[in-house]
Amino acid sequence: MPSSPHLTVAEVAQRSGFAPSALRYYEREGLIGATRTTGNQRRYERIVLRRLAFIRAARNIGLSLDEVRDELARLPADRAPTTADWRRISRDWRVRLNEKIAAIEALRDRLDSCIGCGCLSLKACALYNPDDLLGRQATPPGAALLPPLLRQPIGTVGTVGTVGTVGPISAAGAVSTGTRTPA
Repeated sequence: MPSSPHLTVAEVAQRSGFAPSALRYYEREGLIGATRTTGNQRRYERIVLRRLAFIRAARNIGLSLDEVRDELARLPADRAPTTADWRRISRDWRVRLNEKIAAIEALRDRLDSCIGCGCLSLKACALYNPDDLLGRQATPPGAALLPPLLRQPIGTVGTVGTVGTVGPISAAGAVSTGTRTPA
């Protein structure tokens, strides 16, 4: 017996790993679509599984729901995305992923001693941040030496490189100051 071209909520939940409540939420948000049976039960086309995989990946790299919605709007709604469709979207993601990788590596490398917050709580801060120069110049305020991606206020979306930051510490321990400009 051939399988149905449509999937039930339970089948999509099982195949995608998303809870039924998440499927309903994403449907309300316009990220996925469903049809209704005569008994008012949701049915999903199989291509919804690819959209859900996309949603999971996008959310895991930090895209907001609005960004996910924008990206999904670039995919065809009536057919499974092709390699060319994915390639077009992945170009946008590549920059974001590289920024995130660099930011996480910088955090990892600084976490053992100090993440560069300008707090003067360690003796070494007097060498790296004399007179709390970083604390006074950091824009936005906070851990001034963290990569810009990690310094954004929680819940905001922005592009790396547009936030004013304090530059890196030189090999001699002096703080380089200035603003970072878009690449």
